[in-house]
Amino acid sequence: MSIVAAIVLLGVVLFASLLMVPLGLPGLWVMLGAALLYNVLLPAGGIGWVTLIGCAVLVVIAEVLEFTLGARYTKKYGGSRRAGWGSIIGGIAGAIVGVPVPVIGSVIGAFVGAFAGALVGEFTVPRESRGDLTRVATGAVVGRAVAAALKTGIGVVVVVWILAVTMFNRA
Repeated sequence: MSIVAAIVLLGVVLFASLLMVPLGLPGLWVMLGAALLYNVLLPAGGIGWVTLIGCAVLVVIAEVLEFTLGARYTKKYGGSRRAGWGSIIGGIAGAIVGVPVPVIGSVIGAFVGAFAGALVGEFTVPRESRGDLTRVATGAVVGRAVAAALKTGIGVVVVVWILAVTMFNRA
């Protein structure tokens, strides 16, 4: 396989992986794996370990943001710490439960799970007045949406970085 064909194949895999990210699939990890494989198979003109480590750091940051922003927005919308944890656990559980539904099941499951988890978490807090439970749960959904957007943005940065380095090393 020529170097040009390898770069084109890498580009196709990276863009396909980017489309996976908003669907709640592990697109960032696929990008990182494709870049690592490209670097191992084509050491001359490869991507380089600095880029791979930098991209790995971005991927880990994106994953942490995905799980913590739901809790932050839950608290921002008036929720308790328990509601924040409920949104994180519910989002993860919902994504897992939604996997059997093709394409968008994990996305819908994550949003519904974050909402339900925050709602249940806030409901279990002993208080005289509960406030607006749905407002708190809506905060979890907003946080999940913001996290998905940020994760997709980080995916774009990873794709551009890898392709720029690949093209620069080829020149």
